[in-house]
Amino acid sequence: MGQEPRLLQESGTATPLLQESGMDLVRHGYSELDLALIDALQTDPRAQWSRIGRVLGVDSTTVARHWERMRDAGLAWISACGSTKMITLAHVEVRCRSRYLASVSATLARLPWVISVDETAGEFDFHLGVVATDLAGLGRSVHESIGTLRGVRDVRLHVGITHYSEGSQWRTRAIAPQARAALLPPQPPSRFAFNSQPHDLLAPPDATLLSALSDDGRIGYSELAAVTGMSEHTVRRRLQRMRRDGDIVLRCELAHKLAGFPTVMVYRASVPYPLLDQTGAAVARLQPTRLCISQSGPHNLLMRVWMHGMDAVDQFEGLLADRFPALEVRDRTVVLSSLKRMDRLLDAHGRATGRVPIQAPQLRERPHIAGCADTTVHRA
Repeated sequence: MGQEPRLLQESGTATPLLQESGMDLVRHGYSELDLALIDALQTDPRAQWSRIGRVLGVDSTTVARHWERMRDAGLAWISACGSTKMITLAHVEVRCRSRYLASVSATLARLPWVISVDETAGEFDFHLGVVATDLAGLGRSVHESIGTLRGVRDVRLHVGITHYSEGSQWRTRAIAPQARAALLPPQPPSRFAFNSQPHDLLAPPDATLLSALSDDGRIGYSELAAVTGMSEHTVRRRLQRMRRDGDIVLRCELAHKLAGFPTVMVYRASVPYPLLDQTGAAVARLQPTRLCISQSGPHNLLMRVWMHGMDAVDQFEGLLADRFPALEVRDRTVVLSSLKRMDRLLDAHGRATGRVPIQAPQLRERPHIAGCADTTVHRA
């Protein structure tokens, strides 16, 4: 897409490009101000335009206009989802017959509990992120809803164990650290174990609020009050509490290819257990890292990385080798196309084209077999 966007200087006031050229963002990507604005909204997705304008050195009207243009073009969006610490998460590798790739990918992207769909080049055809309310529901959903799709040949399931970082913590790094800190003080790294037991859902008012925010995380308090039927004061108080307690995650996303991150890699690595937490937390802090979790299976660390091009792959892997000599990369997979990220359907450039609200899988009761004390099915 041309020259890589220049980062704003580490010192001094952020001075983004202010030229109002009317450029076609859909064809040419983002201006420097666009990337700076996205960085600011990744830091605080609900910050007031006036506050963001002061940090970026432009007026609030200009900031709002840039955001509306990107949002309308599917180049950037803010969504809301329940906290990842409250879910059971897994990644699924799917192999299928070539002539069914299109139909399988379309079906996978429409499943509300499948939160990421990537077509990949490697041992498998698709790499999925899936969520459920517990391990039993997770296993049944994957094997009954995905494993039985026509054309699917093999499904492998890896359960998330410990979270080190995910997409809401990634930054474009288009503004200086002090400008970012002016919006929100640096947050401590978040490390927690994913849920594996059935858990209580959000209280009905909180669930209603989350649903209203899912389509547009910047919807105003007065509009939230009108949509949810609660008072503006109640909406404000509940949302502030949900964000403070980590019950809700707001994400500012962008079309990664047009923003200068066309190369997406998925790494599976092995780390000796005594070094796993330390290594996972450190890998999570590397600039290209979008996702870092420990998981079940023969390779205990999963990383998803965004890069500026294929020439950055060797550089990143060299960095891993230098900083983490105990980490062994066991599999490197190139993402050919990202079809879905969280609740957004994506086009070939990574732009948002539609939305599938996230919802835990709804499982039907298994039939009771009369006279059988053990209904376990054993497969050769």
